[in-house]
Amino acid sequence: MRDCVRFLLGDELKEIRNVDPTMTVLDWLRLSERKTGTKEGCAEGDCGACTVVVGRLDGDAIRYEAVNACIRFVATLDGCQVLTVEHLKTADGELHPVQQAMVDCHGSQCGFCTPGFVMSMFALYHNDPSPTPAGIDDALAGNLCRCTGYTPIAAASQRMYELADPASDRFAHARTAIAEGLKALRDDETLRVGEGNRVFYAPATLDAFATLLAENPEARIVSGATDVGLWVTKFQRVLDTVIYTGRVQGYRDITDTGDTLEIGAGATYTDIQAPISALYPDFGELIRRIGALQVRNVGTIGGNIANGSPIGDSPPALIAIGATLVLRSASGRRSMPIEEFFIDYGKQDRRPDEFVEKVILPKPAPDARFRAYKITKRFDQDISAVCAAFSIQLDNGIVTEARIAFGGMAATPKRAPLAEQALTGRSWTEATVRDAMAALRSDFTPLTDWRASSGYRMTVAANLLMKMYVETTDPDADTRLVGDRSLVHA
Repeated sequence: MRDCVRFLLGDELKEIRNVDPTMTVLDWLRLSERKTGTKEGCAEGDCGACTVVVGRLDGDAIRYEAVNACIRFVATLDGCQVLTVEHLKTADGELHPVQQAMVDCHGSQCGFCTPGFVMSMFALYHNDPSPTPAGIDDALAGNLCRCTGYTPIAAASQRMYELADPASDRFAHARTAIAEGLKALRDDETLRVGEGNRVFYAPATLDAFATLLAENPEARIVSGATDVGLWVTKFQRVLDTVIYTGRVQGYRDITDTGDTLEIGAGATYTDIQAPISALYPDFGELIRRIGALQVRNVGTIGGNIANGSPIGDSPPALIAIGATLVLRSASGRRSMPIEEFFIDYGKQDRRPDEFVEKVILPKPAPDARFRAYKITKRFDQDISAVCAAFSIQLDNGIVTEARIAFGGMAATPKRAPLAEQALTGRSWTEATVRDAMAALRSDFTPLTDWRASSGYRMTVAANLLMKMYVETTDPDADTRLVGDRSLVHA
């Protein structure tokens, strides 16, 4: 095993031993490195004031991604490059085009959140040479400003390209060299840092991961830490043994087998959005509504499933599609329909020595109709009051199969068997759908909380089924208006 976390801070190699397993990147930057441009706002991955850019190897090239430093553990940086706002300005004081654009467009007022915006814009600048206005909105959605408003910042996100000088772009020029440097840090050893009972493991292979979990069944598995990070920063929980999945080779692979799409549990939302959108456009749009880009860059599909939250957004869609879950342990693998994984609130069908290895999505049948909806109080960065997914197969206008799944309606993501029964074998008509809407009231007894009342959830759930019917029978009546960010319900 290796006992040292190795990564690049800018172009400087850092080697850290005996680091606290759950010390955040934000705390390390500010307290150890005095990189105080990175701010702490919410400490839960919502406001974006702590945004830094992490460069990671994507194949043989380096990819820059905006991430929240406040909930990412510093030991997860092994094999990566970290860039903060301090790295953007040159030694002689010349501003990066992103920074200069913010100056030119008056995109900063109090300045507290500005470094986070700049780093989100920096990642956009190096990943998308010609973003659409919607693409700019998505890139900035994870950063909150209550001073200036977004218009001058969005203008700066366009202006920065006008200021670009490829000949002097030192980051673009250095990408090949940085990628080679990160390749040199790769190895097949398991990383182990920490002291006493508080240990951080980062295996490099699936076999090593399975062996470690068998030896440490009490360990907390961490991928993106978009949930576990809050346990530390908000609930002040002390985690002992942590097993991090980010170094596991092949764990984020996505494979098209012809009939299915096999997705490694370590694949992030950013990884999966395009391939899933190609098969199930509504599912892709649902993924775009999960957290913000900083969250989607690190949050994984396997983590969202294994968490078992009743308000996780991917399980309802996966259930409606008919996905299969594959669990792995040192003793072998087992598979199950994904809906069988969720037993009760906080309880899943996973043994202590098992981890989620991959999820298998069947490709849609030619006669299948799929819709997914997320109901929230705001468009971006909000938790679902109700998340619904419907898959209907028709043969000459007769429903041959119906799969209906909801999040936010029960203690687990759950199918609606009575509503499905009310549809199956009958004509796909408004009368049939209204019978299924009525049956939903026997399928669920939702709770009332600060997100929504029980009555609201029940009414919305039923209406979404009718919405799906209208959209799939009258294209001119499509009320979703995908991309219209003024809508809170679509």
